[in-house]
Amino acid sequence: MLTQERPQNPADPRKNAMVIILAILLVLVIVLFFWQRSEHSEATALLNKEKATIENELNTMVLGYDSLKRNNANLNIQFEGAQNKVKDLLAEIEQERSTSFRQINKYRDEMTTLRKIMRDYVVQIDSLNQKNQRLMEENSTVKQEVTDVKTQNLALEEEKKKLEQTVTLAATLEAVNLKATGTTKKGKEQSRASKIELIKVDFTLAKNLTAKRGAKNIYLRVQRPDQLLLTKSDKDLFKFEGLKIPYSAMREVEYEGMDLPVSIYWDNTGESPLIPGQYTIDIFADGSNVGTTSLEVK
Repeated sequence: MLTQERPQNPADPRKNAMVIILAILLVLVIVLFFWQRSEHSEATALLNKEKATIENELNTMVLGYDSLKRNNANLNIQFEGAQNKVKDLLAEIEQERSTSFRQINKYRDEMTTLRKIMRDYVVQIDSLNQKNQRLMEENSTVKQEVTDVKTQNLALEEEKKKLEQTVTLAATLEAVNLKATGTTKKGKEQSRASKIELIKVDFTLAKNLTAKRGAKNIYLRVQRPDQLLLTKSDKDLFKFEGLKIPYSAMREVEYEGMDLPVSIYWDNTGESPLIPGQYTIDIFADGSNVGTTSLEVK
């Protein structure tokens, strides 16, 4: 029996060629896809870098305007407006999620314009500073003369104060030959606290022809060893160095510039009992402490 041969399909070679072509195209498409993806990643990274650079430069400009405002108060309103434009552009860039090369170029152009405005302000400030410097140099001689006059006036004022202090010191009274004694009402000297009824203070207002003459109040202050001031009334006060301070006893005398013996008594009426120890006794006249002595009580 004869075997019948299978007829060949003339379409088979064409199908094989088509498959090969499609495979090649698929490979090309895949390669192109990954190449474009890589290109896009690089472009995105570049755009982000450019965007970050612009943001940094804008932030630097904002700080620059802060410095200009601190140093030039007269131009602050103009600086404020220019700085706000920089901040607005910075905010727009920060809010932009998808950035293109066209937007980057737009932002860079705007930043260049704002930088030029800032540079113009700097030039304006430099010009003002130069004018001020020239004015300062022109006025330096006058200022030096004014300074010299002020220095001379201060020296004269200081000399005047020294002279006034000297005159004041020269006119200050002085109590000399001070002596404090504890006595009874009858004048008998006593040193025991329980026996003393009076504290007598004797002194001499020394001769002073420059001191003011006339009636003078002499004030006595007696302090116990425990620093308690012996007083009679809370209303017994006199002026000393701008304050009103209490006194123990007071006497009015008539001073005519010559030596004047004075005695002042503190009467122990029992309001503040005496205690053993050393008592400090001060004499005041014309607002000054003119003498100090002490008394030992047993």
